[in-house]
Amino acid sequence: MAKAESKPSLAKEIIALLTDSKQTIALAESCTGGLLSAALTGVPGASIAVYGGFVTYSNSAKTRLIGVPARLIRDYGAVSTQVARAMANGARTTAHTDVAVSVTGIAGPTGGSDEKPVGLVHIAVATEHDTTVREFRFGPVGRDEVRSLSVDAALALLLEVLSLPVEV
Repeated sequence: MAKAESKPSLAKEIIALLTDSKQTIALAESCTGGLLSAALTGVPGASIAVYGGFVTYSNSAKTRLIGVPARLIRDYGAVSTQVARAMANGARTTAHTDVAVSVTGIAGPTGGSDEKPVGLVHIAVATEHDTTVREFRFGPVGRDEVRSLSVDAALALLLEVLSLPVEV
């Protein structure tokens, strides 16, 4: 089995792609609490591409800081495709960046339900052209592992989206 790329090498590749294309990125994190931002800003020269991030751990932070409509949180829950999409789009709009990525999930050990178990995470990447959202189920593992796997998945999705040819 092939070994997955490490966080530092994925982050380095993402920063290189953003820098080469003269794009900027914003991050909106909930369950990862800034770990994704740390992974990207750990790359030397990241300041050229990384605008900054929003740690929107609470529902009110999602609404106040990046404009996630409260009705989406009420209707679908903070951990949902709809809220992940709104977080990424809101971060991109608020920060005036080319790209934004969002992560929202249930890291545990509490907070899960049958419908939304611990380890459920939604990640979105918003660009000028589209917003891609994916659902992941990382359970049953511990809180730190859910958070680490979420960062891995966000970096992989970000690299995938950035590597796609842009249709004009």
